[in-house]
Amino acid sequence: MRHHGTLSRVEHYFDRTATKAWEALTSDAPVSGIRATVRAGRDRMRETLLGCLPADLTGARVLDAGCGTGALAVELARRGAQVVGVDIAETLVEIARARTPQHLDITYRAGDLADPALGRFDHVVAMDSLIYYDDAELAQLIGLLRARTAGTIAFTLPPRTPLLMAMWRIGKLFPRADRSPTMVPHSPARVAAALRAARVPGCLSERGRITSGFYISTAFTHQEARA
Repeated sequence: MRHHGTLSRVEHYFDRTATKAWEALTSDAPVSGIRATVRAGRDRMRETLLGCLPADLTGARVLDAGCGTGALAVELARRGAQVVGVDIAETLVEIARARTPQHLDITYRAGDLADPALGRFDHVVAMDSLIYYDDAELAQLIGLLRARTAGTIAFTLPPRTPLLMAMWRIGKLFPRADRSPTMVPHSPARVAAALRAARVPGCLSERGRITSGFYISTAFTHQEARA
C-alpha cells in the first residue's frame, strides 16, 4: 500500500525522536510560547472535531485514528462512546493508557489506523494524523476507513496557504533523515478530486479552520453518500 513509506517515517519520528516533546505538548506542563500557541490551537481543533459528531455517543463505536496521548479519545468516551484509539507510535499509546481514567470504555492499540482488524465503526476521528499524506495516499486511506464506517469521518489537514506552501517547499530541500515528516498542504478541491479519482463514495465538507500561532489546520468531514 502506498502509505506504508510515510507510515514508517511517522512511526520513527514520534516513537523515537519526538516522544518527550509530544508528551509535554499534550499535558499541562509549561512549554515555550510557540508550543503554547500550538497547544491552544490543538485544543480548539479538538472541540471542532467533537462538534462534528453527535453530542450523545452512547452505544456508538468510534475510532480515534492517530490517538496520540489520548485526549480526544477521553472526550469521546465521556460522551458515551466505545472508543478504539490506535496510533503507530507505541510510546504515545503507552502514555495514553497511563493518562486515561480506568472507568472509561477505551481500548488502545499500537498499529496502522487503516488495519481492517480494528473492525467497523459508527464514526471516525483523525486529528492531525493524516497530515503527512499526499492526495492519492489520503484518498486511499479515507476509502479504507469509509468502507468500515457507517457515519461521519472527521479529520484535519493543513491548508494550502502561501506560508505553509513556502515552508513545505523549504522543508523538501533538506535530507529526509535530518527532518521530521513533512506536512503536506491540501486544498478542498484537490482532496475532493482525489476522492473521486479513487472512487470513494460520499460527500466531503470543510468544517472550519483553526489558526493559532504555528498551528494552522482545517477540519473536514466525509459522510456516506445518501440514496
